Amino acid sequence: MSTTERPRILVVGGGYVGLYAARRILKKMRYGEATVTVVDPRSYMTYQPFLPEAAAGSISPRHVVVPLRRVLPKAEVLTGRVTTIDQDRKVATIAPLVGEAYELPFDYLVIAMGAVSRTFPIPGLAENGIGMKGIEESIGLRNHVLEQLDKADSTKDEEIRRKALTFVFIGGGFAGAETIGEVEDMARDAAKYYPNVKREDMRFILVDAADKILPEVGPKLGEYGKKHLESRGVEIYLSTSMDSCVDGHVVLKNGLEVDSNTIVWTAGVKPNPALARFGLPLGPRGHVDTSETLQVQGTDYIWAAGDNAQVPDMVGRKAGNENAWCPPNAQHALRQAKVLGDNVLSGMRGFPQKTYSHANKGAVAGLGLHKGVAMIVMGKTKIKLKGRLAWYMHRGYHGMAMPTWNRKIRIFADWTLGMFLKREVVSLRAMENPREEFYEAAKPAPQAPAKTEKAKAS
Repeated sequence: MSTTERPRILVVGGGYVGLYAARRILKKMRYGEATVTVVDPRSYMTYQPFLPEAAAGSISPRHVVVPLRRVLPKAEVLTGRVTTIDQDRKVATIAPLVGEAYELPFDYLVIAMGAVSRTFPIPGLAENGIGMKGIEESIGLRNHVLEQLDKADSTKDEEIRRKALTFVFIGGGFAGAETIGEVEDMARDAAKYYPNVKREDMRFILVDAADKILPEVGPKLGEYGKKHLESRGVEIYLSTSMDSCVDGHVVLKNGLEVDSNTIVWTAGVKPNPALARFGLPLGPRGHVDTSETLQVQGTDYIWAAGDNAQVPDMVGRKAGNENAWCPPNAQHALRQAKVLGDNVLSGMRGFPQKTYSHANKGAVAGLGLHKGVAMIVMGKTKIKLKGRLAWYMHRGYHGMAMPTWNRKIRIFADWTLGMFLKREVVSLRAMENPREEFYEAAKPAPQAPAKTEKAKAS
């Protein structure tokens, strides 16, 4: 049977939900029952909870990503973007990396596009901000921070040094608190190798519009995390936000003004804006509106889950909260993907759909080597941990949640080696423009200025 005769299950997005849903479908479907097609602009899935550790050099960047073609050998993996979806004709328009766009018919559709950084029209942010949504940004941040230490160590200009050694992080949720904790840890270690740079010369600033950081782990652990970061010299400004950062001049609403070459933006996420072009029912914040079976409202052949979906939290609703929705985290994404995969096959075979219901198991956060906070939920009991034990919980949970045993083993190997070997503190900034040196060498040599008539006569 050719693939054109089989029903096609089109998975839009190869992130956590897309990868796990496709794996589930391929594992459970019968031979030749359907063609599974996964479309994503990148040929790999990124495990985002490990981005702060990758930025700090605790994990090799390649071990944080999972190659889609290797993990999904029986699927059709297309590197490109889905630009439009015609629901009446059941056709998606694919824009590949190169060449003309083309139409791809489908029978069943999975929307798993994830989220993008939520930004605001702040002057200077687009030009100077650094995000933390992808492995490329994580590597770039690491190289950038170490390059700032290189700059500060090689100059005597106090203004340049001050700007290079000031690091501003906007957003105090998981991404912001974990990233500033890991990067400060790395910078503290790296300073030992710079004769003209000390930790006391550096200034780390964390800003959040809320009145607390790490809200996911509760107020008490959030307060502990705040005090812990402050004990390491991190300045934390709450209930304020950034007004502008033109040319690296950061202005906060509370009146603080600093000059910085490093402005890291982790102030939340929003659903992929491309969803607005698909003609799907969207919630008030742009998420795809789904039922408790993860089916898109009003359809029987489209499913959605993860960061781009508005999924009812059935546990919260049974407890009396009629407006409870599942938070966008890895804990829900993993479990939603499995239910979604099963429901796609059930829908294809004409069987009833399963309801997605999952009680929160808690939250863990790492704040650098041997430092963290964790809240473990066991029934009605909440176990709160901090320090080294919480850090072990953080690594253990995310290490086991990492897709595939190949990547799990590589991650744990990185951590094991890190126990005996010091982390590398070299900046590979040139990797971002690898042809620059060759280009300079290949340029025609400048011509000597022609001699004037007067010079010839003399």
